[in-house]
Amino acid sequence: MAIEHIVIVGGGTAGWMAAAALSRLRKGRELAITLVESEAIGTVGVGEATIPPFVDFQRLLEIDEAEMLASVQGSFKLGIQFVNWGNVGDSYIHPFGNYGYEIDGLSFHHIWHHFKQQGDNRPIQVFNAETMAAYFGKFAKTEDVKRDDLPPINYAYHINATAYAGFLRKYAEKRGVVRQEGKIEDVKLDGETGFVSSVTLESGQKIAADFFVDCSGFRGLLIEQALETGYEEWTHWLPCNRAVALPCNRDDGSPPPPFTRATAHSAGWQWQVPLQQRNGNGHVYCDAFMEADVATDILIKNMAGKPTAEPNHLRFVTGRRKKFWNKNVVALGLAGGFMEPLESTSIHLINTGINKLIALLSLDGVNEMQAQSFNRLSAKEYERIRDFLILHYNATQRSDSEFWNYCRTMSVPDSLTEKIELFKMNGQIFREDDELFTETSWAAVMMGQGISMTGQNAMAATLDQAKTRAELDEIEKSIRFLVQHMPGHGDYLQRYCPAPA
Repeated sequence: MAIEHIVIVGGGTAGWMAAAALSRLRKGRELAITLVESEAIGTVGVGEATIPPFVDFQRLLEIDEAEMLASVQGSFKLGIQFVNWGNVGDSYIHPFGNYGYEIDGLSFHHIWHHFKQQGDNRPIQVFNAETMAAYFGKFAKTEDVKRDDLPPINYAYHINATAYAGFLRKYAEKRGVVRQEGKIEDVKLDGETGFVSSVTLESGQKIAADFFVDCSGFRGLLIEQALETGYEEWTHWLPCNRAVALPCNRDDGSPPPPFTRATAHSAGWQWQVPLQQRNGNGHVYCDAFMEADVATDILIKNMAGKPTAEPNHLRFVTGRRKKFWNKNVVALGLAGGFMEPLESTSIHLINTGINKLIALLSLDGVNEMQAQSFNRLSAKEYERIRDFLILHYNATQRSDSEFWNYCRTMSVPDSLTEKIELFKMNGQIFREDDELFTETSWAAVMMGQGISMTGQNAMAATLDQAKTRAELDEIEKSIRFLVQHMPGHGDYLQRYCPAPA
């Protein structure tokens, strides 16, 4: 049966991202798109940090970057600073760009390690432009630097997620998406196919459609409550199951740093997401090791200013639906699964879910092959990200609390064990398929949290030593020059995309 009407259940970031992207399908077609949401149902709205693929999503929609950032209090992000993860007092940055670049087909961290063994004591961070700019509070985009001999700048954004959903609502409605206010009271399934055929609102209004996108959050109104898809839980490896979120002002008047900060505490970690005029903050923790009032107290004591709202307490179970696409329903965002925002992947998973949906969706109808492909690719993506998050918890020397003792000694998936052991042996990192995190990402976290390369790649010793050392010197010099000539992040924002007071 042809798809003539798509209904998106739920608004928020996931719903309006889906609506904005799907609105492009209406060009030259008779396709109705309705988004159903209720003002009475709040959204989680704390996912304020993004990663570089999100920049491509804005370009896909032909959104003006400066206009969007100004309207959502946005700032730029060069990476994530991790504090207290390997040991209390440790700190490192996971940058968006690569360390150096490949030389004769050899990844840069192998070359750096080889020269370190020869007595070169420069930390690997000096060979990464994003890390050095982050440390000095600087920012510029690649196109701002009119020289081809300097490294590119990879970036993402910090955004107010609620404001961003509002921005996309205007975008989608201008392109024909219809918003329907109301709470869904009943979901009707077709007696023969088991497909969702319609939803009924509390007002009694019935909305029939051919295809549904579930963006109803943790409830999974269609994917779980109606279709009983099932959920695969990952709390053994990612034990945090609570969060408290709380915005604040920056009382010292300092400009926003161009990076997210994740600070580990005794039973979890705290995020700081700097927007133009405030910080988004939250404390993710495990309730088996910490009470909610203690978690809130720790958060408040470690914020940059006084709270500007009441604490928002959240409960979650880390994992994913057993199917993301079931019959004629696709689940996006929290309806599809949840992994804590340690590496800012929440909005990214909405983004890639939408990309896969648009690539696979045929308006001629729904078939099982589409669903199987969507589910296989999505499951693989979730599992790769899951392993990367587990690495942060498991690769620690902390023994100052029962929580960290558990994380340090827990069993981990074989896929992660293999990655760690290969890196220890000679620094090798194999990326599988099109997994999100790069060699630099894996190397940054492993080295940042104390996993050392005991051996080295045999090819490193075959390089022309003098020529390669001179190349390293040039990389460091170029990055130093680039960062020195960048404006401060706050100055850049004021000139490029100042948010209204």
